[in-house]
Amino acid sequence: MSSAVSQDSPDVVVLREGTEGLSMRDYAAELTDRLPEYTVAHARTPDAERDLVRHAPVVTGNDIDRDLLDRAEALELFACTFAGTDHLPLDALADHGVTVTNASGIHAPGIAEQVLGSLLTFARRLHVSWERNRRSVWRHVQSTELKGSTVTVVGLGAVGTAVVDRLAGFDVDTIGVRHSPEKGGPTDEVFGYDAVHEALARTDYLVLACPLTDLTRHLLDAEALATLEPSSVVVNVARGAVVDTDALVAALRTSGIRGAALDVTDPEPLPAEHPLWSLDNALLTPHTGGHTPEHWPRLAEILAGNVQALFDDGDETTLENVVHGD
Repeated sequence: MSSAVSQDSPDVVVLREGTEGLSMRDYAAELTDRLPEYTVAHARTPDAERDLVRHAPVVTGNDIDRDLLDRAEALELFACTFAGTDHLPLDALADHGVTVTNASGIHAPGIAEQVLGSLLTFARRLHVSWERNRRSVWRHVQSTELKGSTVTVVGLGAVGTAVVDRLAGFDVDTIGVRHSPEKGGPTDEVFGYDAVHEALARTDYLVLACPLTDLTRHLLDAEALATLEPSSVVVNVARGAVVDTDALVAALRTSGIRGAALDVTDPEPLPAEHPLWSLDNALLTPHTGGHTPEHWPRLAEILAGNVQALFDDGDETTLENVVHGD
């Protein structure tokens, strides 16, 4: 154990519920099961947070504000429950000597299944049949086959790789787009971002699974959308701002593309008056692609391993999902 921890202080503090719609109480229970030799405390109120983090070496949650961070005198590891960490005060955490980890990879199986469901929905036109079901209309729907199409996956991290793995049995051609194409990947071909338009021109289904960076912000803009064939479909499970929303709405309205399945949007949450809601070729889900019953068990497994590596083994180099600064 860390010598900075007092005998009466918790070893791991789980912060209050955030906005992701999943109970942190379940997370605390999963951690308790995996760390029987450690004390796990769930901070349910702001006062509890301020008291509990003071001497705890490990804190986990969606976010940690600067005031709470300044109170965390013994903090060594902050485990973010999100994959993205751009909302965190990373500079302040670094100044405090705190290692930051994220939830990268835990959502990949669920998100990949959602992507596959979206592709099949548009290929088989299930959304059209569903709408006719509600009106009791028995009318033939001309569907297509996913077989023989080209699926382009932008981002070949955990999610992108899981998508490609699940496409293996569908007899499709795959193109991957990544920052370092020389690394190769699981797709039939790999392009760099500098050749993304070449990939788009050959794409039937476009899956966005990349991080949001200066390079990928509005990657799918009006020009990129115009490069896609009108029969193409866009699936975004990355971040909403990877897509220029106004340009996407225009493309959907004018049949510039066939459809879009969006688990993320910009803005998010999507306002009730936003035009995307009114489009019958837009399939919207509220950023829930990775939220399955396996969410907390997978995340707890990572953090439990990191706690044991940090305090039992004393080897920070073996920590999983460490977020490295620029």
